[in-house]
Amino acid sequence: MRSEKKEIDMLILEISELITLAGAPRARKGAEMRELGLLYNGAVAVDKGMIIAVGSSAELEKVYQAQKVISGKDKVVMPGFVDPHTHPVFFNTRENEFEMRLQGKSYVEISKSGGGIRSSIHSVRQASEDELFELSLKRIKRMIANGTTTLEAKSGYGLSTESELKMLRVIARLQQELPIDIVATFMGAHEFPEEYKDRREDYIKLLEDEMMPTVAKAGLAEYFDIFTEEHVYNIEQSRRLLKKAQVYGFKLRMHADEIQPIGGAELAGEIEAISADHLGAASDAGIKALADNNIIATLLPGTIFSLGIKSYARARDMIKAGVAVALATDYNPGSCNCDDMQQIITLACLQMKMLPAEAITAATINAAYALERGDVTGSLEKGKQADILIMDMPSYQYLPYHIGSSCVESVIKNGKVIYGND
Repeated sequence: MRSEKKEIDMLILEISELITLAGAPRARKGAEMRELGLLYNGAVAVDKGMIIAVGSSAELEKVYQAQKVISGKDKVVMPGFVDPHTHPVFFNTRENEFEMRLQGKSYVEISKSGGGIRSSIHSVRQASEDELFELSLKRIKRMIANGTTTLEAKSGYGLSTESELKMLRVIARLQQELPIDIVATFMGAHEFPEEYKDRREDYIKLLEDEMMPTVAKAGLAEYFDIFTEEHVYNIEQSRRLLKKAQVYGFKLRMHADEIQPIGGAELAGEIEAISADHLGAASDAGIKALADNNIIATLLPGTIFSLGIKSYARARDMIKAGVAVALATDYNPGSCNCDDMQQIITLACLQMKMLPAEAITAATINAAYALERGDVTGSLEKGKQADILIMDMPSYQYLPYHIGSSCVESVIKNGKVIYGND
């Protein structure tokens, strides 16, 4: 007597190449980053938003029948992208600065002359919450179409208590409106606003005594981030603010050693940040500090590419040293207007010499751990959220190889198709 099949919500069958990335209790390091957990002619069973089984198509088809059956024939199926470093809430774009850089101006020169982050502050302060929400909603919908299913979003273009709270409320509204997971980061230490450029100590005290406690009390951000760079927050100022943020219950992230090797990576190790990001100029000592303290290195090759400079993070040295590497877009209005993790994977391979498997690992399971979500997303295995991409490509190597258009056919979040073929 044949047993009845179990009725479930979704089955993806006959998957030509299934990337599971299963079995990672922490971010992958070293040679582990090449282990994609590939299955051929595989299948994924989904019910109530969760993955309930992963295996061969023949095995799962015997056990389950689904209301929705999706063919994975001639497709690659993989975890949804996790983008752990973005700045999507802003008002004006800054393509004029892009042209200035083409004419020879550096990022620091543009910033010191009133451009850069400061040029975004005025428009964000003037914009209404609804205006910022509508603009950000459109941007993140494009990110979803490019395969992002979990996203970190930072404040940092307000740099006043009122405007930072406004940005963080927008991020909270985006989380409610959109079907993906959005993780909020408070980045009041993104720059020194114009009115405080000659009295930096006063702004640091404002951060410590007013902005941090107000944001913490409102419960609008999980993380605190800071731009640690010589022309912005130096090591001493960064250490002070990061430690104060911990007092208020924030977990820590850092923009570190993007332009100069001033010891940002070393500080990330010292204060045990969850993630140290950028790292284009990180020293050997900095890389060792990341490895020794299990700090995830979130690399942003799109920013270096967009700025037209050569100081890409030393991904190969980091992987060799045992650092867990993640990737992110750094989507923002100035230094990297990129909303596509697929292009970031391509840049990671071409410019940082990461292998395709390493880059995919960095953009999924390691990126999930960079947001402390590796236990719920970033891989396709029983018990995790059904955050899945169906990619119209013949193999995982095709992802960085193909340039110019998206390979995403469908995006599934929590077991529901939120973009593409339904």
